[in-house]
Amino acid sequence: MLVKLVPGNSAGTVTAYYVSSTGDRHDEIDFEFLGNVSGQPYIIHTNVFVQGNGSREQQFYPWFDPTADYHNYTIHWNPAAIVWYVDSVPIRVYRNYESQGVPFPNKQGMTVYSSLWNADNWATRGGLEKIDWNSAPFVAKYRDFRARACRWNGPSSINQCAVNSPAN
Repeated sequence: MLVKLVPGNSAGTVTAYYVSSTGDRHDEIDFEFLGNVSGQPYIIHTNVFVQGNGSREQQFYPWFDPTADYHNYTIHWNPAAIVWYVDSVPIRVYRNYESQGVPFPNKQGMTVYSSLWNADNWATRGGLEKIDWNSAPFVAKYRDFRARACRWNGPSSINQCAVNSPAN
């Protein structure tokens, strides 16, 4: 997905692009962009939820201004690993170590979502910076979404989606 983030004072906002299943025990893989006070850097926040439990966050500062132009944010998820890419550069790898007791999101199909929401209780400087509603509207731009996915048909999909085939 190509995303251009909210320019100016976006403190307290989170722009998100993620995949998620539904329910209390959902799986989720996140790209979240934590808004900033003008002149300060955005934070790229990644997370993995498995069976409703997150707490696998990692954060990164971009090496560019994500409000000046569109940048390509990719979530590559397969049975072996999850890789987050920014402009084709891998920034994080979460490997499947399920055989060693580390949970991995591979039991549920997921849908793609995007959102822009109020998270001023935690997003910018741990909640110290609140949303300035005088700066609204907050507009992020998305374009050129391209899904390359294995269709989820229930638990049998875990093995089907792992097969090395042209469809995958």
